Amino acid sequence: MDRRRLFGLALTLPLAALPLFAGPAASAAPERKPASKPAIGNRLVMLDPGHGGADPGAIGTLGTREKDVTLDIARAVARTLRERHRVTARLTRDDDRFLALEERVALTRKAGADLFVSIHADSAPSTQARGLSAYTLSDKASDAFASRLAQQENRADRYGGLEIKGTTRVVKDILIDLTARHTRNASLVARQALVRGAGKDLRLLDNPMRSANFAVLKAPDVPSVLVETGFLSNPHDERILRDANARLVVARVLAREIAAVLTARGFA
Repeated sequence: MDRRRLFGLALTLPLAALPLFAGPAASAAPERKPASKPAIGNRLVMLDPGHGGADPGAIGTLGTREKDVTLDIARAVARTLRERHRVTARLTRDDDRFLALEERVALTRKAGADLFVSIHADSAPSTQARGLSAYTLSDKASDAFASRLAQQENRADRYGGLEIKGTTRVVKDILIDLTARHTRNASLVARQALVRGAGKDLRLLDNPMRSANFAVLKAPDVPSVLVETGFLSNPHDERILRDANARLVVARVLAREIAAVLTARGFA
């Protein structure tokens, strides 16, 4: 029985010097479903450019808007995944529009994605914080830094005149009863692989693997990771993320590591 049918059954039962670059610029590089391992080209990755429309996200001191940075990086990641790694990639938004957090999750589940990666470049609690980091879902945040980021991200729906509703009972039951144990474990595998791989070429945040209660990561049957490509609250990161060539390097590194995640031990 495939993963989605299994989850469907589970839900009917009662009851996660511009030194962003740490090494040479990235180029191409290196692959889930139970039973047999499908070809990497059969995998679908949903990329989620954070913010959009009336919600600009973080705004750096030079006026760099997070919603523009994330869309540009996500488009380049999708293009690289298709052209270099034979991975199907879609975007939750491919233009400057507002999408509620629940809509992003719903689009991902409807598409039957194998992996969801939400791309951000937020403001950090400290202007000293810089570098790439990745986050998975957890009811209890790993630390105050991750908790602040999650609270910040979960307020995004205010731009659409919506309120973040509490987690649905079904999702709560899944998280509490570990019905989605595989999804949560696969999310952890994805987070670790993305950070370790990206760290070969990009600067990482201190303690780059964290977790918190991010609303956008709550698909119960799709491994989900939120990636902060840097922080626009930091002047060094902002200068990097303003540069089209630097963003392309970040995108190629992410694409390479996303492709590698799809064949990582413990993910498929």
